[in-house]
Amino acid sequence: MTKVQSLLHSPDVRGYFGSYGGRFIPETLVDPLRRLEIEYQKIQGNPAFWKEWKSILHNFCGRPTPLYFAERLTEKLGGARIYFKREDLLHTGAHKINNAIGQILLARRMGKHRVIAETGAGQHGVATAAAAARFGMECVVYMGAVDMHRQALNVSRMRLLGAQVVPVLAGQSTLKEAVSEAMRDWVANSRTTHYVLGSVLGAHPYPLIVRDFHRIIGEEVRQQVLACEGRLPDLLVACIGGGSNAMGLFYAFLQDMSVQLVGVEAGGSGIRPGCHAARFQGGRVGILQGTKTWLLADQDGQIERTHSISAGLDYPAVGPEHSLLREIGRVEYNYATDAEALEAFRIFSRCEGILPALESAHAIAYVLKIGPTLPRERIILVNLSGRGDKDVEQVAKEPTECTGSPAGAQSPALPPP
Repeated sequence: MTKVQSLLHSPDVRGYFGSYGGRFIPETLVDPLRRLEIEYQKIQGNPAFWKEWKSILHNFCGRPTPLYFAERLTEKLGGARIYFKREDLLHTGAHKINNAIGQILLARRMGKHRVIAETGAGQHGVATAAAAARFGMECVVYMGAVDMHRQALNVSRMRLLGAQVVPVLAGQSTLKEAVSEAMRDWVANSRTTHYVLGSVLGAHPYPLIVRDFHRIIGEEVRQQVLACEGRLPDLLVACIGGGSNAMGLFYAFLQDMSVQLVGVEAGGSGIRPGCHAARFQGGRVGILQGTKTWLLADQDGQIERTHSISAGLDYPAVGPEHSLLREIGRVEYNYATDAEALEAFRIFSRCEGILPALESAHAIAYVLKIGPTLPRERIILVNLSGRGDKDVEQVAKEPTECTGSPAGAQSPALPPP
């Protein structure tokens, strides 16, 4: 086993992936997180839990999702064979439902009758609202006012499913602020409430829990690509916000060193302060919302504004496991700009008859660049993490140019210990 392979395991007992992760929380959340960790440890040896989870994913959500060969896009680019994992075909329209179902089953085991969530693009909010309705739980979703405007369709969907959608007006009024409001709610109501965190972020054990509920993506892909091609792919590509869909795809392949892994961040309107959300392009290590990881902050430790046409990628930090995977060189992290993602959205829609989520379009933009350079015998596999119905109005508009990070607009981040 190589040194890299030896690091590709679950976090240590303190919740660290290498030097990233941990649990940086107020005293009031120590007990709720400890109880969550204990409950999660219990289900590891409980086949009945996983049987129920997989049954719901099959009958309610539509798993397994198909592996789709993009014949026309492959022909257009003239290079590697391109496949897409169709998470967009899941109930509610994205991979997020895998985690929402799992966490609500955990909440039920812990006797919680109320769940809260944060959402940016709205897909995690819709998934949580749908899962809460399925199990008869009260649901509150926090969403930045800016995101509510650009993802109005998903706001309506959440409300129709019975969720209360709370607008967040602080700061940039996007995903970071929604996370902060959800955490405040949880601090005040942790006895009755479970926080269904939507990505591989936050304090331990959330990065582990969310990753594990999405591992099914890569496990299915592995079986499907071996069945249709007789071998593993050469390249896996996924977009990276917090990083849940990417970890779900990558995890089953981390030990396969012949498989290249690429995560694509949001380059916004360029890698300038306040104009992008590509943490590995212009960021540093710090602590934000419970975890130590790579984030966008200035030299004084102040969190910088972010910008992306994609609400789901518009967040200043990345999951701690991704930080480790970059550090040890197992995953390459690239980025696509707003303009590149919009062009990828249009090309893929017209070429394959599928509207991708703007988040997923960032991964497609990378494939449009790399695909033609690879030989025809190579295999590229992309996680189509969500569908683009929610983004139609946004795509129809001209993208707005960012103006950077104005003075006094930042919120504080703690320096690493």
